[in-house]
Amino acid sequence: MRDIEGDAVAITGASSGIGAATARALAAAGVDLALGARRADRLAELAEELRDEHGVTAEPVPVDVTDSDAVDGFVADAVDALGGLDGVVVNAGVGLAGDVESMSDEDYRAMTGVNVDGAFYTARAALPHLRESSGTVVFVASFAGEYPRPGNPVYAATKWWVRGFAHSLEGRVGADGVAVSVVNPTEVRTEFASEQGESFEERFDPDDVTEPTAIADGIRFCLSQEGTDTVSELDLYRRDKFAGW
Repeated sequence: MRDIEGDAVAITGASSGIGAATARALAAAGVDLALGARRADRLAELAEELRDEHGVTAEPVPVDVTDSDAVDGFVADAVDALGGLDGVVVNAGVGLAGDVESMSDEDYRAMTGVNVDGAFYTARAALPHLRESSGTVVFVASFAGEYPRPGNPVYAATKWWVRGFAHSLEGRVGADGVAVSVVNPTEVRTEFASEQGESFEERFDPDDVTEPTAIADGIRFCLSQEGTDTVSELDLYRRDKFAGW
């Protein structure tokens, strides 16, 4: 693996969970960061922490990934602050429970807006800069995008879309020197699902499921590959995920 110290990376969904853990892991490796999410106060606190602890550039850039103009602005601000982009982590995501028959238009559009539109907008804005740097885009997908998820078909479909888009994009831009990776977690102890009640962080005890630091390490691994290589797909599941399958 190559040394990524001094690289410039933008992260969406950076204010908590996998995004914040990834920011900390990359800052510890000497990576300069642009941190994107909707919660400006959380971003500012994280950026200050990373600058103080690791001496890296950490630029908080509030962004709603469902807004294409806002995403364009986020990437432009990241490039201005960091002098370019060597990597982008497409991490912003939302999962709202509900049967298809009872799901509201609002919940449906919230998931497709963040998980699908946000992934597309971020990749579209970042690709010209990643071509210049022979950089890497890492998509955070899900176990739910690989296997049926009877409890939430809409969420699963958005993650199937992310994987299909990412792999097709990999075929499109690989010859241009751009690496595309997909990371698929199972349950991770984060604020996921907090929009409708108990979060995964509250539901699961430590050591019961994956910690966000483990996913962050996987993302760092994807970003650390030599220029000839890409981690096409990385599945990082809790050890008992297939028990009783």
